[in-house]
Amino acid sequence: MTDLPNRLSIEQRGLRESATFDRGTISAIQRAARTGVYDIRGWGAKRALPHFDDLLFLGASMSRYPLEGYRERCGTDVVLGDLNAKYPLRLDTPVTIAGMSFGALSGRAKEALGRGASEVGTSTTTGDGGMTEEERGQSKHLVYQYLPSRYGMNPDDLRKADAIEIVLGQGAKPGGGGMLLGQKITERVAGMRTLPQGVDQRSACRHPDWTGPDDLAIKIAEIREITDWEKPVYVKVGATRTYYDVKLAVHAGADVVVVDGMQGGTAATQEVFIEHVGIPTLAAIPQAVQALQELGVHRKVQLIVSGGIRTGADVAKAMALGADAVAIGTAALIALGDNDPKWSAEYEALGSAAGYYDDFQDGKDPAGITTQDPELQQRFDPVEGGRRLANYLRVLTMEAQTIARACGKAHLTHLEPEDLVAVTIEAAAMARVPLAGTSWIPGGTGGL
Repeated sequence: MTDLPNRLSIEQRGLRESATFDRGTISAIQRAARTGVYDIRGWGAKRALPHFDDLLFLGASMSRYPLEGYRERCGTDVVLGDLNAKYPLRLDTPVTIAGMSFGALSGRAKEALGRGASEVGTSTTTGDGGMTEEERGQSKHLVYQYLPSRYGMNPDDLRKADAIEIVLGQGAKPGGGGMLLGQKITERVAGMRTLPQGVDQRSACRHPDWTGPDDLAIKIAEIREITDWEKPVYVKVGATRTYYDVKLAVHAGADVVVVDGMQGGTAATQEVFIEHVGIPTLAAIPQAVQALQELGVHRKVQLIVSGGIRTGADVAKAMALGADAVAIGTAALIALGDNDPKWSAEYEALGSAAGYYDDFQDGKDPAGITTQDPELQQRFDPVEGGRRLANYLRVLTMEAQTIARACGKAHLTHLEPEDLVAVTIEAAAMARVPLAGTSWIPGGTGGL
C-alpha cells in the first residue's frame, strides 16, 4: 500500500499548480539555470491576448439591409500608395504577404509565396536579406523591405521592386534587431548579406544613417529620387506608441503605414521579447486610425495591419476598425505546409510536435520551408506550395466578403466600427467599440 500515492493522479492527490510558477515557467527557469543563455525561438506571442475573436459583427436584419450573396457584388480591390507614387499598387484582394527573409526561409519557400500571391493578385514582401530571383521572378507585385541591416540592399533592386517598405520596427520585437543564426548562413545567404558564412548575423535595431523622424523625411525623399517617384513608400512600425509613430511616419512622407501588432511572428528572437514587448494588434489599430483621421489623411495614406491575422473574419474586423489592407506571415507559412502533421515523427524527433514547432532558427525544419539545408529544401514543392497559399488567400477574401455582405456593405472598405461589438471589456476598450448589448465603450470614445 505504500506506493498508492504514486498511482493516484495529480488531481486525486490534491496537488495544485501555481498560477505564477506554472509548469511552463518552472521549465523556463530550469532551462536558464542549466544553460546560462536566454531562449530564442520563432513564431510570435503565445500568451492569451485580447484579439479579433473578442469582437462580433452586427449582421443586417430589419434595421440594416443585407446584400444577396450570389447576386450583388462586394468589392475587394485596394489601391496602395496613390498619394505620391506614379505607379501605386493595385491589388485584387486586401490580404498581402508580410516580409519574410531569404535566409529565414528557403529559396523555394520564397518562390511559393510569389506564386501564391500573384495567382490571386496581391503582393509579397522581400524581408531582410535582399531580393531573390525566385521571388522577383514569381511575384507580380513585390514590396522591397529597406531595413537597418542593409543586407543585400542595392539601388538596382529598389528600382526592380513595385514598392519600398522602410522597416522601423516589427511586432514580435519592436526596438530589437533581426537575428539569423550561423547554421542557416549558407554560401549564398552569406554572399547576399556580405557577411561570413556560418556566423550568427544580427541586424541593428535602428537605421545607421538617421537618428529621428526629421531624418526619415530625408531618407524617403532620397528613395523617391532613386526610384524616379514611381514606387509607393511604406513605413512599417512595431505596435508600441502607435498613435505618435503613425503621425511621425505621415509627416515624414509615407504613402502607406504598416502597423505590426505583438502577435506578429518572427524567424528568431528572444522569447522574453516576443512575450513582453509591444501591444496587441487590436489595441494598435484604433490608435493608428485616430492619428490618420486627425491629420485628415485616413484612406489617403493607407493603413496595413499585421500581427495574428488568421481568418476572413480577422480581415473583415481589421478593416472595419479602419485598416485598408492586412498582411499575413505565420498563417502564410502554415498554408505552405509549415507544421504539417505528415512530418509528425520528425517534429517529435526534434523535441517538438506538429502544430508546436517554432525552432525556425535551427534550420532543421522537416517541411523544408524555414531551412537552408539542401536535402530538407527538396521536400518542398514551390508549385504546390503556391497553389495551397492561393487557395488560402481566396478563402480569406471570400470569408471577408461574406461578412461584409451580411452587414450590407458593397465593398470591404465600407465596413466600419459601427458594425462591431465586443464580448469582453478589454476588447471593447482596446477596439473602442461598445460592449455587446450596451452602448458602453470602456474608457470613453476618446484618447490614448
